[in-house]
Amino acid sequence: MDTIETYRQIIQDILTQHATINYAYGDIHNQTIFQRQQDNYILLAIGWQKQKRIYHSIVHADIIDGKIWIQIDGTEQGIANELVKAGIPKDKIVLGFHPIEVRKHTGFSIE
Repeated sequence: MDTIETYRQIIQDILTQHATINYAYGDIHNQTIFQRQQDNYILLAIGWQKQKRIYHSIVHADIIDGKIWIQIDGTEQGIANELVKAGIPKDKIVLGFHPIEVRKHTGFSIE
């Protein structure tokens, strides 16, 4: 399996695992969207909490130029840390939700 295919599978596995987590409140469920052709991977929270509609991205990751760009990360542990645990080098992960000035100090790739 090539590197990009490995990255795809690891991202999908991690997001699929997160999608099984149940909410303690409201009628909310998680949904994954995997667009392998475009290398977009999204985990959404969808549902209702009392009279309030819930619809937001928990995680959005893209593979761009051979690196995993984390566009948003609403998880407790941090998807980047889970990717590293799964064997992806830090220099192949970009925390895109941080400005470049902050990325310089994260230990992950800048761009």
